[in-house]
Amino acid sequence: MFRPADELAQLVRSGELTALQLVDAALERIAALDAQINAFVDVDRDGARDDAAAIGAGDERPFAGVPIAIKNNRAVAGRRLTLGADLMGDHTPGHDHNVTRRLRAAGFVIVGTTTLPEWGILPVTEGRRLGATRNPWDLGRTPGGSSGGSAAAVAAGMVALAHGNDGGGSLRIPAACCGLVGLKPQRGRISLAPEAGEQFLVQDGVLTRTVRETALLLDVLAGPVPGDASWAPPPQEPFAVSAARGPERRRPLRIGVTTLMPLLETELHPACERAAYDAAALLGSLGHEVEEVQPPWRRPGLLDLFTRAFGPAISTSIAAAGMLAGHPPRAQDMEPLSWELWQASKRVDAVDAELARYALQSFARSITRWAAPYDALLTPALAQPPVPIGTLDPCGPDPAGTFERSGHFTPFTAIANVTGTPAISLPLYAHDDGLPLAVQVIGRPAQEGALLALAAQMEAAAPWAQRRPSLAVA
Repeated sequence: MFRPADELAQLVRSGELTALQLVDAALERIAALDAQINAFVDVDRDGARDDAAAIGAGDERPFAGVPIAIKNNRAVAGRRLTLGADLMGDHTPGHDHNVTRRLRAAGFVIVGTTTLPEWGILPVTEGRRLGATRNPWDLGRTPGGSSGGSAAAVAAGMVALAHGNDGGGSLRIPAACCGLVGLKPQRGRISLAPEAGEQFLVQDGVLTRTVRETALLLDVLAGPVPGDASWAPPPQEPFAVSAARGPERRRPLRIGVTTLMPLLETELHPACERAAYDAAALLGSLGHEVEEVQPPWRRPGLLDLFTRAFGPAISTSIAAAGMLAGHPPRAQDMEPLSWELWQASKRVDAVDAELARYALQSFARSITRWAAPYDALLTPALAQPPVPIGTLDPCGPDPAGTFERSGHFTPFTAIANVTGTPAISLPLYAHDDGLPLAVQVIGRPAQEGALLALAAQMEAAAPWAQRRPSLAVA
């Protein structure tokens, strides 16, 4: 499970291994490690083995026989869909989400679904219904969130890669915590069908060990579905081709580096600051023009503005779950933090909510215009190392304070959700205690290919894929 997914598929295609052997290897790792890590909501042992047994040598699908896990906020037909919430009960959809369908069509075998915080709100993966998911690099710390179960499963070698999604950093944060690659694609790149036509903040993606795998999976998942309200413009070539080619050679890229916090009163850990400047030096050594910049993204009330857009999006899921449950959402159905967001959203009328969205769009345009002269922006991925379990408690006595502190842990990621531009977390370094230490690179609008090419160049200069937590080695 530590080999690249396309290499695993080639082993099945050639007949060197069977798909059933690969799936059994994943299931054995899950059985051996998940009691310590708690990465999975459900493991579909029988279904996965049946699907694998039907795959033979010579199967030309690009990932035939490769085990994968799906974050438990996207529908997998016949499996529980919890969103980490008691209110969802044991709702079992009879359909696959678009990402599930496309992964199956590429030949992946779904071995199970992974944990998330309730409704995917926090950048840690712990909550009342599913418990705490632990970081394989340090079981006392978070794997990040909200795609923390998927990240922990990949970091521990339970699966070669896993699905996740990102509404404020929920792919990039766990990637940074667990030493993985996490790309938030351009807004509208991957369809949210059949449940939604579009989403202002959220995009689906994957957690992988290499930039190449991330590019290959983006080619699998990208593209609209009939009925989508909007979608990103198609790339000029496959993303994997762009990643393999590397950055343009006609000129050095112009890259801005910043450690300026978008949120006021947020402290930056010295190691996170150092990582950004070390990565800037690396880019300079690769021939790019790197300059320190001060983006115009530090403004009072930004977290509140984001919350007024994020809260109603979460509350829509809560309201839909109440419809499934047959009664309106109640305090006893939710963690205090979720209830706080639900109540706050009900106090915002439709006009105020639309005004908040307009204000965010205006803010996003100002950032995008300012960034236009740069090929990429480089920032720390996180403001702190992965926090200890329990630091951000959704059931604590101060829900609003917990939500505010979560923003101080992850101040750099949500900017790309607001602008809609692609952004990637790369685990270039390590903290003194061995925990992964990542940087974030934000690309130009709808230019994932160029961003992946730059990321692949950085990976080649400072590779990370062979690093493994001691738990995974054991």
